[in-house]
Amino acid sequence: MTDFVQNDLSAPPGFFHRALMLLSIVVIMASAMAAQDSDDVVRIDTELVSFEVTVTDKNGKLVPNLRREDFRLLEDGVERPIEFFQPIKKTEQGRPLTVVFALDVSGSMTEAEIGRLRSAMQIFISRLADYDAYFAVISFAMDVRTLQQFTNQRERLERSFDRLLRDQDGLSTHAYDAVDDAVRLIARKSPKTIKGRLPKRAVILVSDGFPVGDVVSPDTLIERANAAETSVYSVILPSFSRLQGDKRPVLTPLEASGVISKTGGKSFYATDKSFDALFQALAEDITASYAIAVYPDEEAKRSGKPRRVTIQSRNGYTIRQNRTEYSAK
Repeated sequence: MTDFVQNDLSAPPGFFHRALMLLSIVVIMASAMAAQDSDDVVRIDTELVSFEVTVTDKNGKLVPNLRREDFRLLEDGVERPIEFFQPIKKTEQGRPLTVVFALDVSGSMTEAEIGRLRSAMQIFISRLADYDAYFAVISFAMDVRTLQQFTNQRERLERSFDRLLRDQDGLSTHAYDAVDDAVRLIARKSPKTIKGRLPKRAVILVSDGFPVGDVVSPDTLIERANAAETSVYSVILPSFSRLQGDKRPVLTPLEASGVISKTGGKSFYATDKSFDALFQALAEDITASYAIAVYPDEEAKRSGKPRRVTIQSRNGYTIRQNRTEYSAK
């Protein structure tokens, strides 16, 4: 190219230099537009306020492949532009997942149930093998123990599952405390952004839904989970009332507390001896999530007052979001 420019005397002085500069500008602009269209990689400021959204149709079926323009975001009733949007994808460039298992090993859990649970969690992790996913494991009864810090190495997770031991003498089930520890672990060890992307943060609580002896209250836990942008999902082990002939699951104190519904999570009932199908449905729900975010305006920063945010579907779908307000810091 250098020799060609020097020998082409018919071109005006500086012609090729200007042409190369123009070509470089075009390439840079095209790359930026492609990155913006793909919603894969964006520069994320720490002030960005994000919301986790799951969408279902009238039959309760998850709705994938939606785009930014399919949503409306209202802040204190006033529509604001969505400044960041990203779904979870099966690629290394997709949104990362950070998941903490909080597993009940109290006396209410049988050895057989723990064995089935271990097998189902392995299937769950296999379902997420194509995602950029990181897992940690906590067990609880009277005490809460961290069995595995965040890792994406499957062999380490399986070794932590092998360390699940039933606490036969425990008289308490500190489920709220365990979830609180899991949320704190996410807040400390899972950065707000990973590889320039907002991670999906989730705690999966496996228990009978009857917490006993906790120090942390449900209201405090909800506040901390929302601040950490973390959704709490629950796998409720069988608990049925003999007075109910249709064998519907009893509403547990865990669900009544709002810890699941007010953090954008969902409860799954283990109504079968096999937990495999349940954990498959759980994996589908977690990976059907969208991140939607805005920057606080100057008035919100000055006042510091909570702002109420409602995210709506322009197509009439049902929206489940992890939190409904934020306070600018």
